[in-house]
Amino acid sequence: MDRQPHGAPARGLRRYLAEVCRALRVAPEASCWELDDRANAYVALDGRLPGYPRYDLALVWDEENGWAAVLETQCGDDMIILCYLGGDVLPYPGVVAAFVAELRADEYPGQPDAPALRASFAEDGFDDRLAAAAGIQAEQGTFANEPTT
Repeated sequence: MDRQPHGAPARGLRRYLAEVCRALRVAPEASCWELDDRANAYVALDGRLPGYPRYDLALVWDEENGWAAVLETQCGDDMIILCYLGGDVLPYPGVVAAFVAELRADEYPGQPDAPALRASFAEDGFDDRLAAAAGIQAEQGTFANEPTT
């Protein structure tokens, strides 16, 4: 991934994260992202899950595994991964919101293991998908264009 903080992929990631926050009805200030060895993002969610009343709920995203639901410990240093959304590394924001809604309904959507959807630094069109973030395609269920093979 192009690691330039003002490059097209970074701008696309910021916009994608803002769209996910909008779908979740969460203020963008409840999120953050970074371009490190592996691009990643975090979204704090309001409320807690019925089965885990002592833990805060959040979503984390990375460019290899996509979205995961996590529980935050009291000390704030550790996160416990509940499940991964899977399917696509850049799912449509409404798909992410539906994933969270299922969690809040005390269901366990997604999958327990990391899906390994892609590898960091792979030449697979991921940067182009982020750069094209202006085109959300709800009918395809993914954000931006699918990579071509």
